[in-house]
Amino acid sequence: MEAHEVADRFDRAVQRLRRTVESGDSDDWSELLRHAAGAGPVAVRLAVGQLADPDRVVRAAACDLLGSASAVHGDDLRVDAATALISLAATETDPEVHWSIARALGATCDPHALPTLVSLASSTDSDVRFQVALAVPAVLDDPPAEAGEAVLIDLSADADARVREWATFGLGWVSTADGNAVRRALWDRTRDVDPEVRAEGARGLARRRDTRALPLVRELLAQDEVHPFTIWAAAYLGDPSLLPLLKGFDPDADHVADALRECDPPRRDRRNDLAWQLLLAVHRRQPDWAVSVAGERCDLDLQLDITDGADRSGYWCVDGLLRRAGDDPERAAEEAIADLSPT
Repeated sequence: MEAHEVADRFDRAVQRLRRTVESGDSDDWSELLRHAAGAGPVAVRLAVGQLADPDRVVRAAACDLLGSASAVHGDDLRVDAATALISLAATETDPEVHWSIARALGATCDPHALPTLVSLASSTDSDVRFQVALAVPAVLDDPPAEAGEAVLIDLSADADARVREWATFGLGWVSTADGNAVRRALWDRTRDVDPEVRAEGARGLARRRDTRALPLVRELLAQDEVHPFTIWAAAYLGDPSLLPLLKGFDPDADHVADALRECDPPRRDRRNDLAWQLLLAVHRRQPDWAVSVAGERCDLDLQLDITDGADRSGYWCVDGLLRRAGDDPERAAEEAIADLSPT
């Protein structure tokens, strides 16, 4: 795409965004920016040049273009985009542009954006805080920085239910953050007035295998309408007392099969035994290879990791690999070895 074509799409996007800002009418300008973002470096250069424009709508559209370019092109452009956005945020005062900065920084997935997002989290505009709640999980390292945990904890208690919901989602589900402060924040959300926030709080607490969530999950499973997140929470808790309630759900529904397995000790033991047999089967075939099966506290799946003598490595979800092999550990071992071996 030529530079003049990028400029034309950008100008038309600005016109649509202006109508939205001034009249409140819904008009999708993002599609034009996504097309412009396809030009890669050309689009980034144009956007950076527009960040100093005196018109706030132009600056907001330029931020949106940087976010679109980051999403389309990934690591090739994200550092430049994040650097420009962070620089703008240091002097920008308009909430409309703050909203676009926060959204675009989330698209860059750049950990260097975290201090800027922490600053924007104190905005008096709930829409800006909402975008920050969406963006922060995307820029967190693993394990997350203390400042990232802290801002999500603060936003999980926001006055706006949308902000609380997405901050609780980021804290409890996207992030692996843990500790007394994190669990206290998630526990507080299990008593939220908003049902979506309560479901996120319960799922986040259960994901950390915190048994304080058990009475609430049991209560939620007994209701006429059960949130899918509650099924996830039951799976993470893995408590047999939940099994009678779970048997009333369609086993083919989302996450129900996982919850039934995790809460049924014999079924869970059988899966673990198959995983052990799979590890032994790989080792018998390749005794010099490094092979392990492990599971993280915040994950339901077990993972098979293999490194061969040529420093090739691979990993597989044990459940997926076994399903592919018809629950035959010997066949699953052969398929994993074949996946890792050069053609």
